Amino acid sequence: MTPTLLFVGIDVAKAECVVAVRPTGATWTIPQTEAGWDRLATRLHTLAPTLVLLEATGGLELPLTGVLAAAGLPVAVVNPRQVRDFAKATGTLAKTDALDAAVLAHFAEALRPVPRPVPDATTQTLAALVTRRRQLVEMVTAEENRLGSAPSVLRPSLQAHLRWLRRQLAQLDIDLDQTIRSHPGWRVQDDLLQSAPGVGPILAATLLGGLPELGTLSRGPIAALVGVAPWNRDSGRHRGSRHCWGGRADVRAVLYMATLAAVRCTPVLRAFYHRLLAAGKLKKVALVACMRKLLTILNAMVKTQTPWTPRIPGV
Repeated sequence: MTPTLLFVGIDVAKAECVVAVRPTGATWTIPQTEAGWDRLATRLHTLAPTLVLLEATGGLELPLTGVLAAAGLPVAVVNPRQVRDFAKATGTLAKTDALDAAVLAHFAEALRPVPRPVPDATTQTLAALVTRRRQLVEMVTAEENRLGSAPSVLRPSLQAHLRWLRRQLAQLDIDLDQTIRSHPGWRVQDDLLQSAPGVGPILAATLLGGLPELGTLSRGPIAALVGVAPWNRDSGRHRGSRHCWGGRADVRAVLYMATLAAVRCTPVLRAFYHRLLAAGKLKKVALVACMRKLLTILNAMVKTQTPWTPRIPGV
């Protein structure tokens, strides 16, 4: 007899996790603690599921995902929007933790997302530092905007807060640099990435922490992962305009700022940008195309371990 394939969905919350199994329909709850994760890993190891699926929940899923992956279980983490759209498509409009876990198990059974390696603890630490830096930059920008129109009675408080935020930002930049330089593999990759004109320490750190797949995928999938791949919108004879959407917004935002500099100081990208403008492309469209080209170049550099040259293999 053909063995039954089991698919597990886990809905992660702050206090507890709800687990659902298809096609058996089994469901149970575990506490969101290390002891609960260990018990779940042991139980799932006995079940030997084909796939265990979680959705990204702002980082709450990372510790459990790490425990399950360390136990040798096939784990995948998917975008919550995809899961919600799947639930609506299957007629599941209500939303509870138990229903979410069941939908995740159904999603795993129907679509079979490919398990990917879970970032190790040091990569998660680097990603957390990069995220914190972005948050501090956003807070500095917000306070500077408030300072411009604030009454005089509020200015001392805003200025003091800005000084504190800038000190925190400067210290975080030091911590980021020390974290990267203390890791032999990251140090090599950081030097490799920064050999490209327009790529500075912030983009390099963002790619190391937020895009560990760099150098392991081909140009199409890596562009889609960041969200700079244009998608078709065609129907019958209608040919709609191509749009980029989805992907990792944090990585894309930093890549955008780096591309603004690269189209001015990198001959390859500058020529490509002006060629697109001459062909009638809008400036924003041309800039996004340059973002994709820069990402493709960096991906090829990491894949081949080749420092920047005007001609990168695989580009």
